[in-house]
Formats: sequence, structure tokens, C-alpha cells
Amino acid sequence: PLSIVVDARSATNPKAAVTTIEKKIKATDGVVSVSPARFNPAGDTAMFTAVPSTAPTDKKTQDLVKTIRNQRPATEASTHGASFEVTGTTALNIDMAQKTQNALIPYLIVVVGLAILLLMVVFRSILVPLKAAVGFLLSVLAALGSVVAVFQWGWLASLLGVETTGPIMSLMPIFLVGIVFGLAMDYEVFLVARMREAYVHGDNPRQAVESGFRHSARVVVAAALIMMAVFSGFIGASESMIKMIGFGLAIAVLFDAFIVRMAFVPAVLALLGKTAWWMPHWLDRILPKVDVEGEGLVHQSAVAPAHDDTATPEPAHI
Repeated sequence: PLSIVVDARSATNPKAAVTTIEKKIKATDGVVSVSPARFNPAGDTAMFTAVPSTAPTDKKTQDLVKTIRNQRPATEASTHGASFEVTGTTALNIDMAQKTQNALIPYLIVVVGLAILLLMVVFRSILVPLKAAVGFLLSVLAALGSVVAVFQWGWLASLLGVETTGPIMSLMPIFLVGIVFGLAMDYEVFLVARMREAYVHGDNPRQAVESGFRHSARVVVAAALIMMAVFSGFIGASESMIKMIGFGLAIAVLFDAFIVRMAFVPAVLALLGKTAWWMPHWLDRILPKVDVEGEGLVHQSAVAPAHDDTATPEPAHI
């Protein structure tokens, strides 16, 4: 049920104002019944419940809450001073879901934007960070699609012990984006850093991709298998939310490690060639220098004068 709280302290007739609000809400399409109002001892504040005809997670219930709130100015005008709010568990969940949905896009922009900026500093490239962001988004979308297919549409639900299907909880995209982002960027940096190192030290672009993949792929696969085993353990939980999070994260790691990092990343870098490591000179000057590959040390050792151990040292002058 929806809880309706009426503040009638400014109304000329509080009881009549509450009765008017009750009748207006009861006449709204989608409301089955309205309970008698309960007043406080002063008689100027009341609360009653409105029972929707649909389930708490139904889209029609969400539309009903919006309808009652949209009609609030007209309803309050007919009470001559009273005001009301729609609350309760159902309305609270709807509000939380809406807040989460509104925050998802800014959250993605901040997370992906910072990742692109940091990867540009590390790899001195524009296309490599953009490719990493695209791969991360693909992994998140694949995980969300799998969760919807199982927990909302019911595909293979019986095999995973999912007894009832329904809407995906509103916090699921936030959880997936945060955790999958950390894992995806970890795999990305570990894999591509080795390729970048080989390229900086003289390998041509294709050789650098092959060398970096050969040295890093096993570690990425081992790490992914460990994380998949950990997340898969949550699928056996009786709590639906825990089961959903475990399944979504396991699918995300599976897709990100074996499809994105093992196939998409090497293929794109091989096709791009030298272009993958290109950066405009003006941008290269602006960004801080982070010598991840140790190129500066190699350059210093190459230009440093050779040290002759047999030479007689000059006497010190005091």
C-alpha cells in the first residue's frame, strides 16, 4: 500500500480537507481501496493508506504514484490549505530506483572519463583509451543483458535456482559498473602495458601485440578464472539479490577477459598498427610524463659515458 500523510494545519476544516483528499485519491484509476484516516491528537495531521491494483514492482504502480503526485496541486487546491505527501515502502523504492537511474549516466561519464584520461597519461595514446572504454561498456552491457535474460525473462532460471522472475533491482547497474570497471581496467593495463613496452623498445606494432599477448595472456586468464570462481559461489545463495550480483559479475568477467581482452583488444591494436600509439604533440606536452616502460632509463644508459675501472683515479683536491 501507499501511505498518504496529510498536513491540514493550515486548512480551515482539517477533517473535511482530509476527507476530500481521501475521495480524490480513491477515485484515481489504479487504486483499489483507501483505509480510514487516522488523526493525531491535535486533529490537524492524518495518515491513510491507498492500495494499488498492481504489484509493488509493476510499472503501473510506478505510474500510479506519479499520477497521484502530478494531481497533487489540484487536489490540495480543493482543500483550502491542506497538503499531502505519498510515501511508504513502495513509493520509497520507486523514488530510490528513479534516483539511481538519474545518477547512472553521470556516474558512467565520470568513471569512463577519468579512465580515458589516466590511460592517455600512461600509454601516450588516444585510441588505446577509447578502445578500452568501448570494451568496458561492452562487458557491462553483456552482463546486464545476461542478468535480464535469466532473472527477468526466465531463460535457464531453473538451472540457477531462480524461483521467481521480475524486474532487476535498481542498484544492479551501479554495482556492475563499479566492480567490472575495476577488473576490466586491471586486465587492460596489465595486457596493453606489456605491448606498449615492446613497442617502445623497438618491436614493430604487430610484433609488440604478439609479444605482449604471449607474456600477459596466461596471467589474465588465471586471474579471470579465480574471479569467476569467487563470483560463481554467490549464485548458490538463497537471497535473490546476492544470486543476481554473483551471476552478473561472473558473466562480466567471463566476457571481459575472454572476449574483450583476449580477442577484441589484440585484434584492434593489430589493425590500427602505429596509429594505436599516436598522440598529438600539443596533447603530449600538456599531459604529465609517466615513464611506465622505463624508456628514460634505457636512454640514459645508452648516452652515459663508459666507466673505465682500470683508469687511475685523480687525486681529490681539498
